[in-house]
Amino acid sequence: MYPAELVKPMREDLTSVGFTELHTTDDVQAAMKKEGTTLVVVNSVCGCAAANARPGARMALQNAKTPDNLYTVFAGVDREATELARNFMVPFPPSSPSMALFKDGELVHMLERHHIEGRPAELIADNLVDAFNEYC
Repeated sequence: MYPAELVKPMREDLTSVGFTELHTTDDVQAAMKKEGTTLVVVNSVCGCAAANARPGARMALQNAKTPDNLYTVFAGVDREATELARNFMVPFPPSSPSMALFKDGELVHMLERHHIEGRPAELIADNLVDAFNEYC
């Protein structure tokens, strides 16, 4: 478990642009029942989350089409919520960071850590924008 003061700015990286944090399994269950398109970002303390994932997610939200719902869980902090969110991402194995786009509860697009690590934020944003334009 990471100290709250350490992850606070990492959380705010996403909440400051409209993401809602899911801290409990009840939060995740309620979020996944929402209609429309839902982006779930599994946040992390790793360098690729800071340099690539979070900036890419923020950039993608500048697109004309964006998901109806924006959520985030924090791996290594909100363990039970993260585990349940990852269950909705099956058949993809757990990875942090990662991003999943759902439409009416169905997984339609997935970015795993290996799609994020070592890639510039702009490329991640482009990938998300393509998915937003197709499904949102």
